[in-house]
Amino acid sequence: MIPMIQTPPGGPLSTYQRAALLLAALALTVVLFLLSGGAHQNSPLDQLANRSADPDSALVNERPTMLEFYADWCEICREMAPAVLTIEQQYGDELDVVLVNVDNPLWLDLIDRYSVNGIPHIELFDSNGKTRGRSLGLRSPEQLERLAQALIENTPLPELVGVGTTSIFTSPEQSIMSS
Repeated sequence: MIPMIQTPPGGPLSTYQRAALLLAALALTVVLFLLSGGAHQNSPLDQLANRSADPDSALVNERPTMLEFYADWCEICREMAPAVLTIEQQYGDELDVVLVNVDNPLWLDLIDRYSVNGIPHIELFDSNGKTRGRSLGLRSPEQLERLAQALIENTPLPELVGVGTTSIFTSPEQSIMSS
């Protein structure tokens, strides 16, 4: 004998109950979207990261390069991102702006190669892929503009006093070694 599925007491779900379940599901969807960073998908930092060229390709394409090491959680990186995005949009045909997320294990070799121990950290390269200098910490839009112009024009880099504010970070490799 095959058991029959019993209808819950009171019969099938009422229209009101179905509407309430639908609203609860929609609310849960919105909450999960916001918690997963959905509200920030078009932030300047995300735009830059999504359009960023591969670092190795950028260093051999005969254009100067700004290689920025960043992290999504870095407040200073997010603060500086609109100015970096403006540089990328304004000079994209003459200058490569490349972002490297320090939380991505794919980039551990670059993090080690350029001794990244704080972010934002920008390595500056000429059109032949040779290192011209580096910038550590927060830079103003004007300072970033001056750096971009110097790279494009192949003139001496501007002297920037001191090192800007940085967020200290430990690479995943360093975390494993200290455990």
